[in-house]
Amino acid sequence: MKKTVCALVLLTLALTGCSSMKTDDFKNSAQRFVLEEYFSGKTRAWGLLEDRFGTVRRQFVVDIDGKWDGNELTLNEDFIFADGEKSNRVWRIRKLADGSYEGRANDVLGVATGIVGGNALHWRYVLDLEIFKGRTMAVQLDDWMILQPHGVLMNRARMSKFGIELGQITISFSKISEQAPNGKRTATNGRPDVVETARADQLSETVRKIETQHPSTPNVR
Repeated sequence: MKKTVCALVLLTLALTGCSSMKTDDFKNSAQRFVLEEYFSGKTRAWGLLEDRFGTVRRQFVVDIDGKWDGNELTLNEDFIFADGEKSNRVWRIRKLADGSYEGRANDVLGVATGIVGGNALHWRYVLDLEIFKGRTMAVQLDDWMILQPHGVLMNRARMSKFGIELGQITISFSKISEQAPNGKRTATNGRPDVVETARADQLSETVRKIETQHPSTPNVR
């Protein structure tokens, strides 16, 4: 019996890992991540879902339209998955007096809490994950966003249930170029961005044409 209990404990530790990362680890970063500033306007992201064994199960592109009214940030997210499925999520996020965030979305149970440190934002929330049509399961997400140079935002989220890791979501965000008065497309930082825009469009089209080579897994939206 004791051997069985020890084996279960070791298995759980192996599946979940042990993360000691804190937002304080990023407080001395030269960059500062301000959520409402970054996501105001148009943003595009490319992501993939891995199961707990590291196998890529789903790939997707998401276009995000963000609006900040001074009190609340609204993010309208349109997902297109590699198998052709489409979905939508709307986040409503408020910034609190201490600089932290509270977020709500249609498939988030309760309130998501976010803490900022330097160029990083750490989210924790419970997602009502669709596992089959009409059936959902509540899973915990430990979600990190880390701002990189040139406006690239990296996102890693670990999904777990009862402390056991189920999988990991990795997403890369980039601001969509806007039309400048001179007719050239520029990034939000003002740099010419014709090449980057073409690359982004090409990547989006490639992802949309990818055929899923693995059995279907729970949808993440």
